[in-house]
Amino acid sequence: QVPLVESGGGLVQPGGSLKLSCATSGFSFSAYIMSWYRQAPGKERELVARITPAGTTIYVDSVKGRFTISRDNVKTTVYLQMNSLKPDDTAVYYCEVGITQNYWGQGTQVTVSS
Repeated sequence: QVPLVESGGGLVQPGGSLKLSCATSGFSFSAYIMSWYRQAPGKERELVARITPAGTTIYVDSVKGRFTISRDNVKTTVYLQMNSLKPDDTAVYYCEVGITQNYWGQGTQVTVSS
């Protein structure tokens, strides 16, 4: 079992910001791609952002320019800085790592509403 613990979610007004964290342990964090996914009510889980061990990043088009994924290999934590939040960003956000299988955290709720 690989523990992934997300935190940092909450309720924020449109245009606001949140920073999510995903603390990990139990594997060689610096060697693996880390990802953030989200799932909105009634929708499928979608990839939001991904970061490679070398720091290369990819984003879903809907968050480009607003979200930034980063990693701290000393703290074995991956982050998602979310700016200019929109109501459509409302979802449960999960971090994920693929090792021998895909491991997921429990998720953190992000609600964007006035």
